[in-house]
Amino acid sequence: MKYWKYYLVALLVIVIDQLSKWAVHRYMPMGMPGEIPLLGDWFKLHYTLNPGMAFGVELPPPYGKILLTSFRLVAVTGIAYYIYKLWKQHAPNGFIVCVAMILGGAIGNVIDSIFYGVIYDNSPFGSPTPWFHGQVIDMLYVDIYEGFLPMSWPLVGGTHLSLWPIFNIADAAIFVGVVLILVFQNRFFGHHAQAHPLAADDVAAAQARRDAEASEVA
Repeated sequence: MKYWKYYLVALLVIVIDQLSKWAVHRYMPMGMPGEIPLLGDWFKLHYTLNPGMAFGVELPPPYGKILLTSFRLVAVTGIAYYIYKLWKQHAPNGFIVCVAMILGGAIGNVIDSIFYGVIYDNSPFGSPTPWFHGQVIDMLYVDIYEGFLPMSWPLVGGTHLSLWPIFNIADAAIFVGVVLILVFQNRFFGHHAQAHPLAADDVAAAQARRDAEASEVA
């Protein structure tokens, strides 16, 4: 498999992500008026804007967003090179595909940050420039739980808790890529003995020496 095919995986993620964001912006009113239930109240489409990082965390204005986007550009450049390096090192295809999914998701959100302030005019009020200040479009709303915790629970009893992540295709690609790496890490990284038979022979030889020494002592 040529290395450029992994970049096609990232490109596919980017295209799906950007088309979904365009469709949401074009056809859905923002907030609850445009909300579309998909699986009852548990999973729905909900158009909202994220001005910063995950969970809406923001760096201090006016230049925090520029610093964040610049860091993301450096990160995606590093990930793109890492994919090529993995291919040169004959890393498992599945692992490189997962990294490509992460790359596509990261680029998808970088595009929002750089261009959406100009394309969709969604930069926050008071931004020094619409460039690099675009807000990320989120639309996948998972309403896990919202309510008060039981009073009988120590320390947190009676506390209001809201668990309702809202994310996009790019975020989902990053999440799935990371989860697959964690789930299949033994399959991805347990191939070294097979890939390096000399190393396996060294381990076998060391074990034979230990067995011989044990038999001599006995």
